[in-house]
Amino acid sequence: MSHTRDQETKTFTDFLRRILKGVFDTIGAFLNRIGIRPNMVTTAGLLGNIAAGVLIATGQLLWGGIVALITAPLDALDGTMARLRNEPSRYGSFVDSVSDRYSEFALYAGLLVYFSDTGTWRDALLVFFAAMGSILVSYVRAKAEALNYSAKVGLFTRVERYFVLIPGIILGYPHISLWILAILTNFTALQRFWHVRKQAKEDGEIKPIREEVKNG
Repeated sequence: MSHTRDQETKTFTDFLRRILKGVFDTIGAFLNRIGIRPNMVTTAGLLGNIAAGVLIATGQLLWGGIVALITAPLDALDGTMARLRNEPSRYGSFVDSVSDRYSEFALYAGLLVYFSDTGTWRDALLVFFAAMGSILVSYVRAKAEALNYSAKVGLFTRVERYFVLIPGIILGYPHISLWILAILTNFTALQRFWHVRKQAKEDGEIKPIREEVKNG
């Protein structure tokens, strides 16, 4: 059964894309005209985040955060360019999603190296739980949609994570950002899990416990 029940759900990412659509369309059209291709923008975004991670790892939090901030909009720009060129593809979307995960982990890796020199094992755990929650938010949605459920819900999608992580790095307080992410990314993953469970229950795939006991 195809699930469309959360199509009307609007995330913060959807809101930003709607209000910034004109800006991204203008920039994307210009880049297309001068011969830049969407995959070049995707690659630039990945390399930019790797560079930011290296800067963070060496203790240059301010510059690392600024590079990450400059690079962040490229995540939406490559998709916009592909749409304007009438070249959206499943493979392009796949490559974009994979590069997004590597980009995010580059920042976490930078923080992990940074804390290995300046922090404690508790700081390393913060990075671990923030990274775990971040990947689970994406994984739960991908797995749900592969099984024909919908899971586009939750507080902390990638945009929200960047809105919390990057300012904390720039201002020199990554601990605060990581505490927020460690809690709310995992909460978001659980939100998506329960949203899928609700759909399965509505479809009769999960039976009430009393019914299972009766039938057993």
